Amino acid sequence: MKWWLALLLVLSGTWASAQGIELRDDRGALHRLVAPPVRVVSLLPSLTETVCSLGACAQLVGTDRYSNWPAAVLLLPKLGGLEDANVERIVALKPDVVLAAKSARVIERLESLGLRVVVLESQTHADVKRSVDLIAKLLGRPADAVRLWAQIDQDVARAAAMVPPALRGQRVYFEVASAPYAAGEASFIGETLTRLGMRNAVPKALGPFPKLNPEFVVRAKPDVVMAERRAVDEMPSRPGWQGIAALHGRSCGFESSRYETLIRPGPRMGEAALLMAECLQGLETPK
Repeated sequence: MKWWLALLLVLSGTWASAQGIELRDDRGALHRLVAPPVRVVSLLPSLTETVCSLGACAQLVGTDRYSNWPAAVLLLPKLGGLEDANVERIVALKPDVVLAAKSARVIERLESLGLRVVVLESQTHADVKRSVDLIAKLLGRPADAVRLWAQIDQDVARAAAMVPPALRGQRVYFEVASAPYAAGEASFIGETLTRLGMRNAVPKALGPFPKLNPEFVVRAKPDVVMAERRAVDEMPSRPGWQGIAALHGRSCGFESSRYETLIRPGPRMGEAALLMAECLQGLETPK
């Protein structure tokens, strides 16, 4: 009887392989593959991290210049960034698939040269989950997507339980660039803050990552400020910002490596939530 079961498993596996892989990326482009890709190029850090967190780091043959986690990817060829990816080097690596963001400028050029480009966009938690699911399907690892998302969700829930009750409902200004650009309520960062019981100083109506008039932040009077450490340190020197009370004992300035974890919409979102909660625990409670 056991040999029948073994034969059935072999045949079902063969049938599944014969069906191949079919998925639609975030442009709506349909991709059909006869088997999972063996050689993968990733042109965005969050996509690189997703591939590795799904257990497929060994399939990466090159990444963008900013991919630096896990440490193993530092040894891979670096192929430029969103604006200046090196087409010749990418083609020379002979990838079965290239993972890229919608904003990558080389998508059409790579496709014109015969490369398969799977485009993914992650601005919200739902986007990240969809990207994880799509990449896992592409790599033939759907069960690993379930495991990974469950871990992210568990870590975010654990972080929420760490936030001091007195801080819940406080309004957070989270800066992602000094123009200033902020992580609004509609962004994946904003959604994490909501899960932590915090409010956002930048409303959903302004979009996920709006460029703000500096005066907007002054008028918003956020209760808590979060940004990279060097940005927090220079904020009081901006015109009018000296009067923002949160910059005097109610700010979270993250070192570069930790800040990178916070702003990448990928498998380390749970870790990012824990970093936020850890900082909130150390802030002065409102009077």
